[in-house]
Amino acid sequence: MHQLSGMDTTFLNMETATTYGHVSGLAVFDPMESGGTVTLEDVKALIADRIHLLPPYRRRLVEIPFGLDQPYWIEDPDFDIDFHIRQLALPPPGDRRQLAEQVARIVARPLDRRRPLWELYLITGLEGGCSAQLTKIHHCSIDGVSGAEILGNLLDLESTPRVVDPPDRPWIPETEPTQMHMFMKGMVAVAATPRKGIRLGFKNIRHLPQLAESMGFGPLPGTDLINRLGGRRTADMLSEAHTKPPRTSFNAKISPHRRFAFDSMDLDRVKAVKNAFGVTLNDVVMALCSGALRHYLAAADELPESSLIAMVPVSIRTEGQAGKFGNQVASMTASLHTDLEDPVERLMAIHNSMKIAKEKHQALPAEVLQDFAQFTAPAVAARAARVIARAALAEWVDLPFNVVISNVPGPQFPLYGVGARLVANYPVSAINDGIGLNMTVQSYDGSLDFGLVACRQLVPDLWQVINHLNESLVELENAIEPSDVA
Repeated sequence: MHQLSGMDTTFLNMETATTYGHVSGLAVFDPMESGGTVTLEDVKALIADRIHLLPPYRRRLVEIPFGLDQPYWIEDPDFDIDFHIRQLALPPPGDRRQLAEQVARIVARPLDRRRPLWELYLITGLEGGCSAQLTKIHHCSIDGVSGAEILGNLLDLESTPRVVDPPDRPWIPETEPTQMHMFMKGMVAVAATPRKGIRLGFKNIRHLPQLAESMGFGPLPGTDLINRLGGRRTADMLSEAHTKPPRTSFNAKISPHRRFAFDSMDLDRVKAVKNAFGVTLNDVVMALCSGALRHYLAAADELPESSLIAMVPVSIRTEGQAGKFGNQVASMTASLHTDLEDPVERLMAIHNSMKIAKEKHQALPAEVLQDFAQFTAPAVAARAARVIARAALAEWVDLPFNVVISNVPGPQFPLYGVGARLVANYPVSAINDGIGLNMTVQSYDGSLDFGLVACRQLVPDLWQVINHLNESLVELENAIEPSDVA
């Protein structure tokens, strides 16, 4: 058995009747280059051949009674690959809106916790002879980096699939432990909790102000005292005043239903903006999202006077953790400066905000977030998270942020799956109560592939946000002076 980390369990416990803990990816393939079609049998055979490279695919949860401690993974004795891989076809013409609607329906269903927490759907009937593979996998199993590792194990550099060496040792399923055995494990963990709490407090008290800031909750009461005890000054740590996020129509309680929209953008165009204004590629991505949200809210006559705040996931995975699955992720918050009308002024302000946010994040040791997540019993942590979410929705406390924006770097060369060329790889992420919109982008082979997920009731036309992303890029391109071009 292998125990989940506290951070992994946090993603497991986020699930409610309307919030799902899985993340997904929509990979679009063109089989014409290889002169064939992708079949369900082809996909099954490839995964079966490489499943020893995909440990989360055969692991099933075993939970501790009463949520006394983090759950465990076991090698599922009843693993059935046919349950996890499925096929469906779009009716003609199989256009992108039909595909997006089907994806939205599939991701709005929770995964079965009695089985390994993943599913793959082969979707055929797309226009142009393409097919797609929609993969759902629970966030408690992977983060963005380990998800990319899984994708890399399934894809090839050439249209002819590579030969994969068999495992060094045969896979051995595990017998499911009894509930009494798991209860006793939980009681042992409970007995050790006071000692762990004291050690955690002494180790990390000086980091509490940074922890609150990095999560978007603003200065803690007693921050000055804590900083003096830790040898830091408040001015050094809080170099940018915390801004209270305004409330928008998508910052409300979400429904169980989803919308999904996607599009690709030429990476060279975005790099040209980056080079012209001397900022980072991620700064431009943030500015595109900021501009799109500003246009969308202005068209709905609800653009707030103060700026929206974004939460940006950050990988804290070290080189030594390569190949290890689970979550090594933290987050930082930054202003999107949606209150600024001029697109260049907005881009430069975002550049400065991101620089400050990164400095705050880097000042916080990576293991601090892991330590706090590991300390709290899952049952207590889950209830606390729901209380905080309800308090924010009822406006008893401020929202920590308005929207999640994530930029995941990917390979800049073509990849193949079952002989078909991967033409786009759109992320399909998650939302939760109070944060009803997620904007995630992944780069691949000269493109930025945007995948937007929203609550169906809170964002009626998600495709408009996609349109505004492209408008925002044109605005920045039009602002480039000839002297700015290298």
